[in-house]
Amino acid sequence: MADVAANNSNHPNETPKNVFDFGAFVGDLIVEEDASSDDISLEGLQQELEECKNDDVVANILSKGIKLREYTKGVENNLRQVELDSIQDYINESDNLVSLHDQIRDCDSILSQMETLLSGFQVEIGSISSDIKILQEKSMDMGLKLKNRKVAESKLAKFVEDIIVPPRMVDIIVDGEVNDEYMRTLDILSKKLKFVEVDLMVKASKALKDVQPELEKLRQKAVSKVFDFIVQKLQALRKPKTNIQILQQNVLLKYKYVISFLKEHSKEVYSEVRAAYIDTMNKVLSLHFRAYIQALEKLQLDIATSNDLIGVETRSTSLFSRGREPLKNRSAVFALGERLNILKEIDQPALIPHIAEASSLKYPYEVLFRSLHKLLMDTATSEYIFCDEFFGEESIFYEIFAGPFAVIDEHFNSILPNCYDAIGLMLMIRIIHQHQLIMSRRRIPCLDSYLDKVNISLWPRFKMVFDMHLSSLRNANMKLLWEDDIHPHYVMRRYAEFTASLIHLNVEYGDGQLELNMERLRMAIDDLLMKLATMFSKPKLQIVFLINNYDMTSAVLKEAGPDGGKIQLHFEELLKSNTGLFVEELLVEHFSDLIKFVKTRASEDPNASSERPITVAEVEPLVKDFASRWKAAIELMHKDVITSFSNFLCGMEILRAALTQLLLYYTRLSDCIKRINGGTALNKDLVSISSIMYEIRKYSRTF
Repeated sequence: MADVAANNSNHPNETPKNVFDFGAFVGDLIVEEDASSDDISLEGLQQELEECKNDDVVANILSKGIKLREYTKGVENNLRQVELDSIQDYINESDNLVSLHDQIRDCDSILSQMETLLSGFQVEIGSISSDIKILQEKSMDMGLKLKNRKVAESKLAKFVEDIIVPPRMVDIIVDGEVNDEYMRTLDILSKKLKFVEVDLMVKASKALKDVQPELEKLRQKAVSKVFDFIVQKLQALRKPKTNIQILQQNVLLKYKYVISFLKEHSKEVYSEVRAAYIDTMNKVLSLHFRAYIQALEKLQLDIATSNDLIGVETRSTSLFSRGREPLKNRSAVFALGERLNILKEIDQPALIPHIAEASSLKYPYEVLFRSLHKLLMDTATSEYIFCDEFFGEESIFYEIFAGPFAVIDEHFNSILPNCYDAIGLMLMIRIIHQHQLIMSRRRIPCLDSYLDKVNISLWPRFKMVFDMHLSSLRNANMKLLWEDDIHPHYVMRRYAEFTASLIHLNVEYGDGQLELNMERLRMAIDDLLMKLATMFSKPKLQIVFLINNYDMTSAVLKEAGPDGGKIQLHFEELLKSNTGLFVEELLVEHFSDLIKFVKTRASEDPNASSERPITVAEVEPLVKDFASRWKAAIELMHKDVITSFSNFLCGMEILRAALTQLLLYYTRLSDCIKRINGGTALNKDLVSISSIMYEIRKYSRTF
């Protein structure tokens, strides 16, 4: 390499054979002169010039006007100098390069050794990875085996636990007392019995052959023991004065699992226990209800008999038949009165007969009816819930209560045919309805059919008694009912009180059938009242009789409440129309000539041509007659009203209406006199309107 450099330095101007001499090739070519040649294409020159316009070197060449050949030679010389400089630098750094070469060779040797070492290490790692993979497979296999063994162990442990009979369990079942621990042991025995009966694999196991006879002996022993225990507890229910509900809740329910055990593992014994409980409770409850009913019957107050009807004459019933009934209770036949309170006390506790008997209290039958059914509801609710919880069967309730229902039905069937108390029957119907609502709120359906049956039996009886009242009005004996008395008739008072009672009891129910029956009764009483009125000889007395009865009826219906409806409006209209008739009768009685003149002549025009014009002579007697006795006549009218009408306020309203009508008649007479020729001569005899008004106000203030 040094020789080459020396050779080159000795011949600096020699061009190597292999070097292409661009200058020799180009020669003295002048570009400008050749540019005009036809063989050279200048296409794209403009584009190249545009591209080189921003080049600094090209711009410098063009600006100086240097020729291409000279510039090329300069570039070649520069390149040769750079090459020589590079060679010299290489020669100067030759020692370093030799040292670097040696270092690279040493490194290569070391790397070769490391490569060998790493290759061996890689082989060893591959061997270890293979061993680890083998170990991993073995570990997974061992884990699976362990898992399977654990599953098998747990199943085997459960099997052993479920099938073995611990000595402690045997001791408790055979010799232990029936208590909470006994219940828990029964539960364990029940699970073992179910285990050996249900699982097919267990049935095929050899272990079962050893255990099954022992389990069967334990089952029989447990069944026998709990049967005796339950029967003993059931016998306690038969003891007198036993509180059945407390015994059921505090004793029997604690051992309800015994019943479940018997139901699952000894259906025959369960059926015996079930039958024993049904028989016991049927007899116990039947006796309780029979004794309660007998005690209630001693408290019964008879309200009505078959003769206590609206249209039956009071004197027609024997005095001896009423000897045992206090007179004050007669009004309860038709009037509701305080009997309505039974609906407000619907959920009060049942009567305690011996307390009421000690106080010498008597009650209408609806009070006893409510008390009996209140006791029935409470007993049935308690028994229904107990049977469902203790036996898990609702049907047991109906078998138990077949006896009590029969006892109550027997009593009710003996009472109902002899009940003629329509108000009491309607109260019982409403009581049954309220009891149905109470049982619905309790969500206890066990009495639904029974209460429906009682309700269905009450309605026909009520309809029959109601029709008896209706027939008593339609077939009434007028001669027996007739009393020469213009005051309200007792039959009408009965009707008013009876109707007011039924209206009051129908307010919240809106029973259309009952309203229809009351309308039929209203038509019958209207007819009867008109017949009684016609038996008075004078029309005025007939009207007074009707007014007194209509007024009394309206007042009674109003007292019952604002729900009198069509019936109350009917009697108010009749009262209004008959009041108008009486006012006319009363005025005609005292001022007949004046009223006749006003009605027939006062409306005529005295100045008009007429066959018989009104004259002073015709009117003068009327004016003088009125002036002479009008105050006395009003006083007589007042006394007549006072004696005629039993209701003082009604009488005063009638008197006020009569005086007002008299004022209207007299005002028309005064107006007529003013139109008569010469009528002013009568002014001295005319009574001033203000004087009549003063008298009317005087009576208004007085009463």
